[in-house]
Amino acid sequence: MKITFKLFATLQDYLPPEGKKNNALTLDLAEGTTVEHLVTRFSLPQKLVHLVLIDGNFVPPAERAGRVLRDGETLAIWPPVAGG
Repeated sequence: MKITFKLFATLQDYLPPEGKKNNALTLDLAEGTTVEHLVTRFSLPQKLVHLVLIDGNFVPPAERAGRVLRDGETLAIWPPVAGG
């Protein structure tokens, strides 16, 4: 199955070079791959995995380990936002 994987702000640094241009990668994944699998695969620090959306729908932290990705979905992750 194929999904689109997007990382924003400082998390873009965790993408390989081919993904940095558009802050996105198309990934070919095994059936049963979860959000947590991709967080681990790309070595994303848990403290920076703040806002997680699949096709624009929020995935709460408690559901990320068990949320299986489906063909055609877009997984987007943002770090915490700071500002004033």
